[in-house]
Amino acid sequence: MFLSKKILLSTLLTSSLFSGSITFENAPNNPTHKLPNSSNEILSFNSILKNSMSAVINISTSTIVSSQNDQNRLFNDPFFQEFFKNYGSRPEAPTQRKQASSLGSGVIISKDGYIVTNHHVISDADEILITMNNSDKEYIAKIIGTDKGSDLAVIKIEAKNLKPIRLSRAKDIELGDVVFAIGNPFGVGQTVTQGIVSALHKDHVGINQYENFIQTDASINPGNSGGALIDSRGALIGINSAILSQSGGNHGIGFTIPIDMVRNIVTKLIQDGKVNRGFIGVNISKVTQELKGLYQHKKGAIITDVQYNSPASKAELLRGDLIFAINGKEVKDPSELQRMVTSHNPKEIITLSIEREGKNIEKRLTLMSRDMDKLISKNHATLEGLYLSELTPKIRQEHQVSPNIEGVLIEDIVAQSPAHLNGFRPNDIIIQVENRNISTLQELKTSFRVYKDQTKRVYINRNGYIILLVTK
Repeated sequence: MFLSKKILLSTLLTSSLFSGSITFENAPNNPTHKLPNSSNEILSFNSILKNSMSAVINISTSTIVSSQNDQNRLFNDPFFQEFFKNYGSRPEAPTQRKQASSLGSGVIISKDGYIVTNHHVISDADEILITMNNSDKEYIAKIIGTDKGSDLAVIKIEAKNLKPIRLSRAKDIELGDVVFAIGNPFGVGQTVTQGIVSALHKDHVGINQYENFIQTDASINPGNSGGALIDSRGALIGINSAILSQSGGNHGIGFTIPIDMVRNIVTKLIQDGKVNRGFIGVNISKVTQELKGLYQHKKGAIITDVQYNSPASKAELLRGDLIFAINGKEVKDPSELQRMVTSHNPKEIITLSIEREGKNIEKRLTLMSRDMDKLISKNHATLEGLYLSELTPKIRQEHQVSPNIEGVLIEDIVAQSPAHLNGFRPNDIIIQVENRNISTLQELKTSFRVYKDQTKRVYINRNGYIILLVTK
């Protein structure tokens, strides 16, 4: 039996995962794109903005953490260890303190209080307070579900007859469209900035795991995260997520999660409390200039490896196969293949169009859950119910781990396993076992073997805080 002692306080507000449904307020189809040209017209969006601004809310979060965590970090310093050895035992710290609040934005998407925002705005929050535009009334929100991979989350307040924002569609968004960003930058209150759609389908930005951003030069600043990007009709075209900046200021390069992805993720979070993504089990590469001469199709994704016992393996896909379409829809590059596959649910059947040795063939396969990737990947090791990965550059990017942190990442945990019962969580980073620092899987395995059947202290980094778990 493992014994455990978790020092981090349990949160006051936990995710509420339950089935639900939602009806979106849709904008009209096929809008006309034009510029007013009358000699006595002033181009103004005042009436449109009023309606949209009422659907954008301010979010304030706070987190309660154990001050014992701070004390442990302090007393790990050799100077303090020597001090208390010579002058007595270390003092006891207060059991908890309230961390400073953080600010963000959200968008009302239903009359009965569903709100979409960014995952990073409300992650690890113990309390989420919502205030409406031009109102002092506060609501306490509960978390319906979050999805770190897309940086989206759904929260809900107990309210009725709200005015939700209208939702546009990706096919109605064009390069150069005038757009407005609405949010709560720096906590100064609701603000609107104007710009245009600078680019579409931006990926490889290094912000989220699943990227398909709208790029805009409308100013997006701290506090705008989770707010709305709307078109000149006032319809939502995306949720503002991040900026590209070395100084933290706005340089006219903002990234917004597009509306079709928002619809898909929000619907899954409301229905299931989480996002189950389809998975086929292949490593893929783009069709480079050097490879174009070997294939008839010049676009798509080339399979470089097939994972054992995966849907791709069962469908007899091979290295060198070029996937150029899914269900008849063209695949332009590996990023698009990933987006298309993960937009489907596990157990769905899809048809892949493949070029193999100059011939076009079709393969039907049944998608597996994306979570199963951890269970069948050869790059993961299991230890006491933990699925672990070393902090490779790719893993650091996917899980947003700072370059100065060393350790082994817990990607997943088997439910009711010893690790689960001992308080380990997904995304924890194991940094030390007893007096052994950990930076590789082999070091971790060796440490557990050395201290087998002994009570041992395991130090983990959890969102920047050092947590101590005691196991046997």
